[in-house]
Amino acid sequence: MKKESPTSPNTQDSPDMNDESLFFPSLLAASRPKTLLAAVLPVSLGSFLAYSINESFNYILFTSLILSTLCIQIATNLFNDVIDARKGADTDQRLGPKRMTSSGAIAPESLLIAGLTFCFMAITFSLPMIVVRGIPIVIIGIISLLLTYGYTGGPWPLAYKGLGEIFVFIFFGLVAVNGTFYVFTGQISPESFLLGAQSGLLCAIIIAINNVRDMNEDKNCGKMTLAARYGINFARMKILILSISPYVLGLIWIPLGHSLTALVPLMGMPLSVIIAFLIIRNEPSPSYNNYLGLSVIAYLNFSLLVYFGLTLK
Repeated sequence: MKKESPTSPNTQDSPDMNDESLFFPSLLAASRPKTLLAAVLPVSLGSFLAYSINESFNYILFTSLILSTLCIQIATNLFNDVIDARKGADTDQRLGPKRMTSSGAIAPESLLIAGLTFCFMAITFSLPMIVVRGIPIVIIGIISLLLTYGYTGGPWPLAYKGLGEIFVFIFFGLVAVNGTFYVFTGQISPESFLLGAQSGLLCAIIIAINNVRDMNEDKNCGKMTLAARYGINFARMKILILSISPYVLGLIWIPLGHSLTALVPLMGMPLSVIIAFLIIRNEPSPSYNNYLGLSVIAYLNFSLLVYFGLTLK
């Protein structure tokens, strides 16, 4: 009797998950390399701010920060790929890039193992920071590792509760920039807190655009992001406010004695506002993937302008 192989809407036309030649390309795609720049920019901002004050640089600590941050972000993306597929948040109707689990390109168990591997790598790479700064780094590390899974998984997934933008503001802004500054200097300053807030707002734009693009699919599966919960008009206004706020907030650099760090980054505001108006004028579609890429470029542009402003102080 001939045995028929099972098929499903998501895996019928997908690559064979047993094909080892496809595993590493699929793993690379699941890591979402286009998002990784947004993960390391807060670290680079905190590092450059510390350098502008101390006028010295520790390459071992910088390497430790970058590698551990990358590993945590990759682990988060891998877990997210699996969890969203299991909850029905990723379907073949999605407007965003193809996800590896839902498309059948890679087995979910393989991605979970890979995610855990990157968590252990993050711990290993963080050891120089722990040696230098001790318990505070351990606490930040433990919370970050728990949230690699807890962002979309666990009993209270943040992304499904509409807390994605708040999470990004805190961890990609305040924690990342201030934590980096603390690693290099052993303290937190008004400047590091301000720069962390600016960084967090710019990172929140990226996740906000992602949530507008996926709002219909998210709503259908119970992933109640702010866009899914309050509608597209609310989400669009939020993106516009987020696009202006970092630059307006940056004027606080002036009373802190860094006028150029306040004024030079203002040159980047038009790009952020243009992206916001593109979101306002266009309905969710695959073109939003381009807007996401532009928002990362806007964040990179802001970072470069901050570097320039701090250099000219």
